[in-house]
Amino acid sequence: MCPSCQTGSASNRQHHKNQVKMAFSNLTSKAILLYDEWIKDADPRLEGWPLMSSPFPTTFIIGTYVYFVTSLGPKLMENKKPFELRQIMTFYNFSVVALSLYMTYEFLMSGWATGYSFRCDIVDYSRSPTALRMVRTCWLYFFSKFIELLDTIFFVLRKKNNQVTFLHVFHHSIMPWTWWFGVKFAAGGLGTFHALLNCIVHVVMYTYYGICSLGPAYHKYLWWKKYMTTIQLVQFIMITVHIGQIYIMDDCPYQYPIFMFIIWLYGSMFLVLFLHFWYHAYTKGQRLPKTAKNGISKDQ
Repeated sequence: MCPSCQTGSASNRQHHKNQVKMAFSNLTSKAILLYDEWIKDADPRLEGWPLMSSPFPTTFIIGTYVYFVTSLGPKLMENKKPFELRQIMTFYNFSVVALSLYMTYEFLMSGWATGYSFRCDIVDYSRSPTALRMVRTCWLYFFSKFIELLDTIFFVLRKKNNQVTFLHVFHHSIMPWTWWFGVKFAAGGLGTFHALLNCIVHVVMYTYYGICSLGPAYHKYLWWKKYMTTIQLVQFIMITVHIGQIYIMDDCPYQYPIFMFIIWLYGSMFLVLFLHFWYHAYTKGQRLPKTAKNGISKDQ
């Protein structure tokens, strides 16, 4: 090959690399501009709050969690004995009960028992004591989702890897991520109804898990275990019905309809999964497959 041909080929490769770099740089610049424009609409009351500067810290935490519970954790535990975490889990479960009780009270006092209509309740962006109380409660609920990541970490440390299902990890990952956007843009209004219900259900569920962690001697007090699925099923029916109202209400000026669609989609998905559970466990009298049982029942 002639020297001039080699020079031309090298020049073309360099030109192509420069074009790729320029295209990537332009794409990055446009993405930054779009993000800056989009974030301008964020709630200014959240300025300076922990984890609220951007979605990236939340995304990093969730990514680390997913990597640990699906890959790193099981590898580290592969040749080790399961940890005995009964006391820690007892403390953890009853702490979540206390936190859920507190958040239930705060959601009620910041809107759901003090003026909300349970229909078209829009976000109050004022700095009134009640509105700011709702903001604080929404942020606390968002933060509680990071605490609940310990559910899966306990599974891994106890080598209960069969309980680390896709559905379980998906639920624990998607909740804090979507709630970052909810808190950042719409802390209040009808989009918080599912959070209120979730807190109430968590009081019941984590009480059950707490008693379970006390040992077999206390299992006789868990006669109400059979109602757990019913409670969870009712939760998702209420969420789906409540949020579905936005499609039949005239002129509801809720500020972020996209959040309503996401909540409706999420509620509908888990409603279908629980109806499937109900059908096989109670109508047909069959035992639910392990993957579904472990993936759903503790996830909610």
